[in-house]
Amino acid sequence: MIDIDKVIEYSQAIKVLYVEDNQEAREMTMSLLEDFFDDIVIAINGEDGLQKFQENDIDLILTDINMPKLNGLEMSKKIRDIDMETPIIVLSAHNEEDFFLESIKIGINGYILKPIDIEQFASVVYTISKELRYKKEAHENLNLSKAYQRAINNITIVSKTDPKGVITYANDIFCKISGYTKEELIGKPHNIIRHPNNPKSVFRDMWHRIKDEKKIWRGVVRNRAKNGKSYYTDALVMPIVGLNGEIKEYIAIRHDITEIMNPYRQLREEIKSSPYPLLLYFKIDNYYTFEGFYEEQVLEELNHKVTEHLTKKLSQHFKFDKVYNLERGKFAIVLDFTSFDDNANNALNSLKNSCENIKDIKIELELFKINISFLVALSSDKENAIKDVELGVKELKKRSDDTIIATNFTKQQKDKLKENIKTIHTIRNALTNSRVVSYFQPIIDNRTKQIVKYESLVRLIDEDGKVLSPFFFLDISKKSNYYLDITNVVLEHSLNILKNSSFEVSINLSALDIEHSIMRETIIKLVKECKENSKRLIFELLEDEAIKDFKIVSEFISEIKRYGVKIAIDDFGTGYSNYERLLQYQPDILKIDGSLIKNIETSSYSSSVVKSIVTFAKEQNLQTVAEFIENENIYKIVKELGVDFSQGYYFGKPEPMENIYKK
Repeated sequence: MIDIDKVIEYSQAIKVLYVEDNQEAREMTMSLLEDFFDDIVIAINGEDGLQKFQENDIDLILTDINMPKLNGLEMSKKIRDIDMETPIIVLSAHNEEDFFLESIKIGINGYILKPIDIEQFASVVYTISKELRYKKEAHENLNLSKAYQRAINNITIVSKTDPKGVITYANDIFCKISGYTKEELIGKPHNIIRHPNNPKSVFRDMWHRIKDEKKIWRGVVRNRAKNGKSYYTDALVMPIVGLNGEIKEYIAIRHDITEIMNPYRQLREEIKSSPYPLLLYFKIDNYYTFEGFYEEQVLEELNHKVTEHLTKKLSQHFKFDKVYNLERGKFAIVLDFTSFDDNANNALNSLKNSCENIKDIKIELELFKINISFLVALSSDKENAIKDVELGVKELKKRSDDTIIATNFTKQQKDKLKENIKTIHTIRNALTNSRVVSYFQPIIDNRTKQIVKYESLVRLIDEDGKVLSPFFFLDISKKSNYYLDITNVVLEHSLNILKNSSFEVSINLSALDIEHSIMRETIIKLVKECKENSKRLIFELLEDEAIKDFKIVSEFISEIKRYGVKIAIDDFGTGYSNYERLLQYQPDILKIDGSLIKNIETSSYSSSVVKSIVTFAKEQNLQTVAEFIENENIYKIVKELGVDFSQGYYFGKPEPMENIYKK
C-alpha cells in the first residue's frame, strides 16, 4: 500500500487546475482531490480551462476529455503550444486506443480511468508531485543564489577573529546591523551576536569544518542584535592558514537575508531552532472579502498596520522575537512553551484566554477605517505546528468559533486519511464479493401491534465477518465514487423483498441519489418494472442541507407517485425538516425524529412537539411513524398521542434478508 504521508507531504503545495464540465462528477471528484491538494482551480470546460491556465500559476492539470467548446485533448494541445512542462493527467471513462494515441502525441503525462482508483491516483500524484517538488526546489535555490548576489553588492557583513574566536575586526555594516559599536565588538567573543536558539550542532559542525578540517563553512545563522531582535545571515567562514599549516585567523563574510527570506521560512527556522516552541497564529476572518473590495496597495498597508498592532498588543502579554507577516491576512508569533504553566492544557487555555482582547480591532489606514476580527489557532507540536494552525483555522470556520487549540490536528488528519483509505478498500472488497447487504427492521401498526412494513437498512460485512452500520462507511463512499454502487445494491435487495413478501418496504433516499441523473433514471426504471408491487413501496427522503435543486426533487416525487409509491419524510421535527418543506414534497408519511421519541418519557417539550406533529398529520391525512421505540412505556405514550406506526428495538432489530423470507 502506498505511503499516504509521503503523498500528502509532496502534494499539498501543488496548485491544481481541475477541468470537468459535468457538475455531478466535478463535485464528487473534488471530495477526493481536497484530501490531497490545498489549492484547486476549477474550470467548467476546455475553453475555461485554457483561460484559467493562462491566468494562474498552475503546477498540475487534471482534465476530462468530453467537454463543450474545447474537449480535454484540444485544450491540452493548446496548452502544450505555450507550455511543454506542466504535467497533464486525463481523467476519463474512455479507454479507446485512439484516445491513448492522441494523448501520447500531445504529451499527456498520465491517463486515469473513471471511476478513480484511489491507489492508482495516489501513486500518480506521488510521482508527479515529487518531480514538481524537485524542480521547485531547484528553482528556489537558483532564485536564492541570485538574491545573495544582489545582497553582496549592497550589504556585506565582514568580520575577523583570532584563532580563539575573539573579534579583531568589524566593518561598518556589521555595526549597523548588529547595533553594536566597533568598540563593543572588538575584543569580544563572536558569540556576542549568537542567538541562543541556534542549534548547538550548527556551531559544532562549523568549528569542526574550519578548525579541524581547515575548510570553508557555509550556512544560514540566526543572530541577535543588541536590541534583542533576530536577524538571519547567510554566512561564509573561512580559515586563513599559514605556511606551516597553522590557523592565523578566521574571516567571516555574511549577508543579511532577513528581508529576502520568505516569512514562512523564517517562521519554520524559528520553530525548528526553538527547544519548546508554541505557535500562536492569527488569520483575518473573511480576508477574501477585502481582496475583492480593496486595491493591492490598501491590502499591503492593512497587513503592515496589523503587524504593527499585533506587535504592540501581544508584547504586553508575551515575550517573543517578532510578528511574522505571512501575507494575505495571516500572522504568527513563536513563544517559549516553558515560560507557561507546566501543564500543557492549562498553558494553552491560559494563552487562549489572553487572546480574547486581541481578536477584534479597528485599523485606521490613510483613506479607510477597517474593522477586522481574527481567527486564532495555537499549536505546540514542533514538527507540525504550521500545518496544525492552518487546519485549526479551517475547523473554526466549520464551528463558527474564533479560537482553537490545534495541537496534533495534522497527525489526526493523516490518521483520518489513512483510515479513510482503509475504509475505501473495505468498501471496494465488499462490493466485489457481495458483502454489501440489506438488513430489514420491522414497523408495526400501533392498533394491532402487527408487523406491516419493513425499513431497508444497508450494512457492510468486512473481511473478518463483522457487520458494519452506515456510520462507518457511507460518508466515505460518497467521496470515493462507490456510493451509487451501494445504493444500487440496496435497491436490488429491497425490491426483491417487495416482490417476495406481502409487506410494505421502505427505502432511504438522499438528495445525492435524487439529484444524480443516472441514479434518478435507474430508480424510475426499477419502479416501472415492479409497478404491480409499487403501491407497497415507500421512499424515505433523508433531508440534507446540500440539496441544490428542489425542482428536481419535486419532479422526481411526482413521477414515482404516479405508480403508487409513497413518500415519507425521515427524521421529521428537527434538523432541516420544516412544515414549509412539506408543500414541496407532498409526503404521505412523517417519520418523527428519534431524538424526540427517545426522550418522550421525561421531556414535556418532546411530548408537545410530537403531539403537534400528529395533530398536523391527521389534519392533512398523513400517516406518522415513531422511531426509537425501545420499551413498552414509550410505545404506550406514542400510541396515546395518536402516532400510527412504531419502529424500534422493542419490536425488532434490523435483520438479514433471509430472516424476512421465513416470516
